[in-house]
Amino acid sequence: MDLIPAPTRLLAAPDDTPFTLDDSTLIDAAPGTEGTARWLRATLGAAAGLTLAPGTDGPAIRLRTDGALAAEGYRLAVRADGIGITGGGPAGVFWGAQTLRQLLGPRAFRRAPLDGTALRVPCVSVEDAPRFGWRGFLLDVARHFMPKDVVLRYVDLLAAHKLNVLHLHLTDDQGWRIEIRRHPRLTEVGAWRTRTKVGLRESTLWDERPHGGYYTQDDIREIVAYAAERHITVVPEIDVPGHSQAAIAAYPELGNQDVVDTAALPVLTSWGVNPNVLAPTDSTLRFYEDVLTEVLELFPSTFVHIGGDECPKDQWRRSKAAQARIEELGLADEDELQSWFIRHFDRWLADRGRRLIGWDEILEGGGRAKGRAAAENDEERREGAQAPAGQVTEHGLSPGAAVSSWRGYAGGIAAAQAGHDVVMCPEQQVYLDHRQHGGDDEPVPIGYVRTLEDVYRFEPVPPQLDGEQARHVIGTQANLWTETLDSVRAVDYLAFPRLAAFAEVAWSRLPAPELRDYEDFTVRMAAHYRRLDALGVEYRPPAGPHPWQRRPGVIGRPIEGAPPIV
Repeated sequence: MDLIPAPTRLLAAPDDTPFTLDDSTLIDAAPGTEGTARWLRATLGAAAGLTLAPGTDGPAIRLRTDGALAAEGYRLAVRADGIGITGGGPAGVFWGAQTLRQLLGPRAFRRAPLDGTALRVPCVSVEDAPRFGWRGFLLDVARHFMPKDVVLRYVDLLAAHKLNVLHLHLTDDQGWRIEIRRHPRLTEVGAWRTRTKVGLRESTLWDERPHGGYYTQDDIREIVAYAAERHITVVPEIDVPGHSQAAIAAYPELGNQDVVDTAALPVLTSWGVNPNVLAPTDSTLRFYEDVLTEVLELFPSTFVHIGGDECPKDQWRRSKAAQARIEELGLADEDELQSWFIRHFDRWLADRGRRLIGWDEILEGGGRAKGRAAAENDEERREGAQAPAGQVTEHGLSPGAAVSSWRGYAGGIAAAQAGHDVVMCPEQQVYLDHRQHGGDDEPVPIGYVRTLEDVYRFEPVPPQLDGEQARHVIGTQANLWTETLDSVRAVDYLAFPRLAAFAEVAWSRLPAPELRDYEDFTVRMAAHYRRLDALGVEYRPPAGPHPWQRRPGVIGRPIEGAPPIV
């Protein structure tokens, strides 16, 4: 069977009569499985041109839960007289339905029937459960805005691959993409830039069209609800204290006004690490507390991502106000000032029953602040559910804080050894905006070559972690940044087919990277390409890009050789 991701156990009965979906097929949904029943009617029903009415008397797809199974685990049994899907919980039932869809063939991925031929599924028994609880995909909608329908489409694509976290990168120097009612200029001003660099910094090309867009709060509610119906958690990212020029352009008082004319700063039109960062003032903290208060109302996710990466310290070094803050708080340097900034929101989120997650730079400049800062830290922790008084790790973070390890494995290793949960997403391995081939036709080539096979052989848990430490690796994530991706076609090209390989790494219990059967995976991918075709995904063909997928003359930043394991 050409299933992706590969299930834990599969037994086929090729001599038995397949089950046929036809006008007599019913859906028998037990309590807790109603969401999957709705999805089956809307999706398989549309593809087959069938009603799939509720009922118990006749050939049916029977949906059940069994608490003895893992929450996201499932059993799927197909016989000539019916189909049974039993999950450890509602999510498990839904993932079993995704496997059923694959068994029905590529036509099951279309939105309307092609002809009058019935869909048939071979008799088979599947037992399955995921390896990781966090199986994520980051979509950067800040650099290039992706309209709501694109986000909803990607939710469906994640669901089809049994991925269960959508990390939305909502704010950056180049755009603010979420409505905040307390601070309307964030979208009135911060959501729009006058033009856009085409390619990376070395490029001399510009798209002179204004670019922008944002999601209203109702849009966000819709995205979150749509994802939840598919058992996908949407994790918001509000980047602080770096990557914040769009916010400063909207509210200049957020920036370091004593060293730069923040009122003259526009929403950034080019790319790269930017020196214009937030001022470490109480008013800045209160402003972002306002922002996060509204974010928490919109996103039920336990985790809230606060960025914390790529924050140049030059303005803080030159700012008398920032230096006074360092002295007031008894901090050693600007690195500790950034750590103080992050720890503030760590405590603030913990007090509200949420967990901070940030890029691995949040581990830097840690330790307990001296003097008044230490006293304030203890006072603020006393009411925190995630961080009781005095209980912090060696990095100064509450035990509930988690790390997205992006610069390599090292940050994740350090975090896990310190007792923090980790999502492994090293750029050298699973940044999907990096090029897929070394040829000249690859559009805007960035970074190391990461082929489909390279992604398939990615291992999220490094050998340096012992058993207890390895359990802190709660999952893995593929990240897709959109500096050079100005359309959904460009996003599709870099995401697929590699996201299918990543999904198998995140879900399936695979052997060591060098022992993985990539040849078998490519055989299964031959069938999966037809599913992607039916879904309208403009993936990179195995033979190389189509002519319209190339970007001749647009300069990237390729890196030669094999990526280091760092």
